[in-house]
Amino acid sequence: MAETDYRITRRAVLEGGAATCLFLASGLPVGAQSASATVATARVTTPIARIPMTLRINATEHALELDPRTTLLDTLRNHLGLTGSKKGCDHGQCGACTVLVNGRRINSCLALSAQHEGDEVTTIEGLADGNQLHPVQAAFVAHDGFQCGYCTPGQICSAVGMLEEVRAGWPSHASADVAAAAAALTEAEIRERMSGNICRCAAYPNIVAAIRDAAEEV
Repeated sequence: MAETDYRITRRAVLEGGAATCLFLASGLPVGAQSASATVATARVTTPIARIPMTLRINATEHALELDPRTTLLDTLRNHLGLTGSKKGCDHGQCGACTVLVNGRRINSCLALSAQHEGDEVTTIEGLADGNQLHPVQAAFVAHDGFQCGYCTPGQICSAVGMLEEVRAGWPSHASADVAAAAAALTEAEIRERMSGNICRCAAYPNIVAAIRDAAEEV
């Protein structure tokens, strides 16, 4: 009986490798590929039903029909033309999109518009009284509390909300006495309470000074 030769040749290795690459590149069987493509096409082409909603922005009501996934920030910027609120990180980390909802500051990039029917939403455009700037806005101008200005609308809205929190007696991690009726608005308090708003130009000293001055007027 002849002895079988089980030695592996270089040619066999190359042929086997080429066959494996072709198999991996082919992916799913043809039938499965067709089904997968059909599902993907259906997902892309099926429209999401818009829903009617009424939002009260800067004391004005707006009747809209929106994709239920639309964020409050995108509604303000893309549907109402209120571009003062900026899209920075779009992940709730920089604070450039901060607005006030019923007097409390929120990141509008993380909020769905559908959540806020019936709420009073105030953006940077709604803070001034006609030609009279809000005290926080005026203080930012007086102290040059900005450089490029991109974060400024969020900084100002956040400062307005923060000052209301201080008046309400809310403590912060910098508060020496969390049971005190009202915290002293020290530099450490301001920096801690405004830490959710990032200024990439690093205008923080002027921002702090502006807020301390505005606190005496609002």
